[in-house]
Amino acid sequence: MSKSQGGAWKEGDLVATYLSGVRAAIPLAAEQIETMVRVVVELTGGIHRYADLGSGDGILSAALLDRFPQSSGVLVDHSPPMLERARERFGSVPNELRFIEADLSRATWCGGLEGSFDAVVSGFSIHHLTHHRKQKLYREIFGLLAPGGIFINVEHVSSPTPEIEHIFNESMVDAIFAQQQRDDSRKTRAEVAREFVYRPDKAENILAPVEDQCRWLRRIGYEQVDCFLRYFELAVFGGRKPSSEA
Repeated sequence: MSKSQGGAWKEGDLVATYLSGVRAAIPLAAEQIETMVRVVVELTGGIHRYADLGSGDGILSAALLDRFPQSSGVLVDHSPPMLERARERFGSVPNELRFIEADLSRATWCGGLEGSFDAVVSGFSIHHLTHHRKQKLYREIFGLLAPGGIFINVEHVSSPTPEIEHIFNESMVDAIFAQQQRDDSRKTRAEVAREFVYRPDKAENILAPVEDQCRWLRRIGYEQVDCFLRYFELAVFGGRKPSSEA
């Protein structure tokens, strides 16, 4: 049986720290989201219904709704504090949105979903699952997609060597330190580095190479599989379910 997904993320303090201190500093964050939306547009032509897995506070959903304002979405997350942030974000949005608390490490996560989806997206969530569970989840997502539907994962992946991992870690510390300086924090870079290295959620990361994950998608049956953007351990990758005419 799979271990429950990311228990640390049920803590409100960790959620607040991540949203204000870490995610706000992620290098190329805007470009990652822009790439996700561009691929969805180009490979589907438009979407009417989507699912956002590990939705967090709904940042990916916000980008999809901005481009496809008539679409409806299902936001899935196992963290009540994250779902509450998402509800606050979309409180005044008239779109048909559903918020579901579910654990992606369990095959039952999709029990509350009905129908098919033109797009399924995920952001920095699936890397908490074992590699075996990741592959099963990708197959479950494939089953939820409508013919021609797209899956895009904005994800944390593994470095090929310890040396490259070190470069990534240093770049993240620099980015977080710069963000905290903009927020008038008095923390030193050394303090930021210690917090990043010993962050409470790090033990829950189970990183896989993006190359392996693209191979898993192709093996399941996805087409147009690629890593569309990568910055060290930050990658945007995915694929499309073949259309019924293919």
